[in-house]
Amino acid sequence: MSALSTSVCSSVCRTVRKNNLVLKRLLSRSNSFIHNSGQVTRSQRLSSQERLGPYNSSASDNDVITTLKARGLLDNCTDEPSLAEALHKPLKVYCGFDPTADSLHLGNLLGIVVLSWFQRKGHHPVILVGGATGRVGDPSGKSQERPLLDDATLSMNVEAISNSVEGMLTRAAVNPAVVVLNNYDWFRNITLLDFLRDVGKYARLGNMLSKDSVKSRLDSDAGLSFTEFSYQLLQGYDFMYLFRNERVSVQIGGSDQWGNITAGTDLIRRVLRDEGAYGLTFPLLLKSDGTKFGKSASGAIWLSKEKLSPYHFYQYLLNTADSDVIRLLRMLTFLSLDEIASIEGSMAEVGYVPNTAQRILAAEVTRFVHGQNGLDEAIRATENLRPGTETVLDAEALELASDAIPSVAISRVGVIDTLVTDVLVVSGLLESKGAAKRMLRNGGIRVNNIKVTDETRRVVEGDIIGDNMLLVAAGKKNKLLIKLE
Repeated sequence: MSALSTSVCSSVCRTVRKNNLVLKRLLSRSNSFIHNSGQVTRSQRLSSQERLGPYNSSASDNDVITTLKARGLLDNCTDEPSLAEALHKPLKVYCGFDPTADSLHLGNLLGIVVLSWFQRKGHHPVILVGGATGRVGDPSGKSQERPLLDDATLSMNVEAISNSVEGMLTRAAVNPAVVVLNNYDWFRNITLLDFLRDVGKYARLGNMLSKDSVKSRLDSDAGLSFTEFSYQLLQGYDFMYLFRNERVSVQIGGSDQWGNITAGTDLIRRVLRDEGAYGLTFPLLLKSDGTKFGKSASGAIWLSKEKLSPYHFYQYLLNTADSDVIRLLRMLTFLSLDEIASIEGSMAEVGYVPNTAQRILAAEVTRFVHGQNGLDEAIRATENLRPGTETVLDAEALELASDAIPSVAISRVGVIDTLVTDVLVVSGLLESKGAAKRMLRNGGIRVNNIKVTDETRRVVEGDIIGDNMLLVAAGKKNKLLIKLE
């Protein structure tokens, strides 16, 4: 072998070893059951300016704009050179969320991630929940008008979303504190005449009509109501209010929010005659085929564990296509780009274990959204239901995953002290006792993940998990949860 060939071979081997070490470390962290999630009290989270600490210029070698660009998280910016200069000092940055439901969904997560990047660079995140604008409805990206919600529902949604986003951004106590605001607190005291006089006189119809969100709806069969048309002025006023009263100088949002964000910077320039407000947008979260990431056959992928368990959230991410996983690792996680490059390199190597990159993505994002305890729950449930697993089941993990597998209710007396082969037929998992016995002889029958090899084996009380659950399997993937009545 030539010296050049030897050198190339050594280089490749070093790269493979490095990638494998990175993967092992990331997977070890992803699968560890560490329950220290860094929770802090509300008084600690809402501490005063003096307790926020100095600007964290050492959080990364790169400034936040460079970081966002490198990770595919910057779509547009109102004045990038001026913003880059302003970011040399800590700024307040806000992202708004309308309470159209009692939970945000995976598509909203990018806004929280971008806020977190600003926070990790020493800037101060502000969450604005639209208790007022939620009463109107944003036409951006919508083909028809949103249904209006009653006051009680809006109040419940505001509280749920505030707690959810604040929780994600406050798990790391070393970061600047999070401020949560509700725009209903200032809009409820403004009369229509006051708004027209103080805001409406500065709005120009030409600019308002030129917004993409307005033009697309005006050309549609559904049209656009005046209520929706006025939304951009309300969001613009939000920015002006926060700029003037809370010293917030940056608004971030999805690319579909560009028109609403620039309505705010225009209003600040016209009314306050100040050029120090900036808008920044990030791209929408899409799959490689152009469809929205964060939708499943059963509906939205919610961020609230009350609407979607951490297990199902984890499973959705685990099923990410290879063509999307590296891009999503850059956009949705805080792994270094070097680590992500190592993961990408390993995917092309001989011996790569399929879905390794997806496991890392699922673990990192689930931990960010649900904390370490939520990730632990998801991994336990996943291990319990893994095809061919011999993991010892526990009631909590099985309950978490119970709606992910078929289930049937059977009388307790029809199961206890009954042959396993008979239970498989009575439950409908297999069509006949003969089929059950053949499957058993071939090693394909399991009760609570434990292989059954004895045809005389009966179900006993000790097999029941919790009060009333029994998991049976015929083959690696054909599982059934029996609930005893």
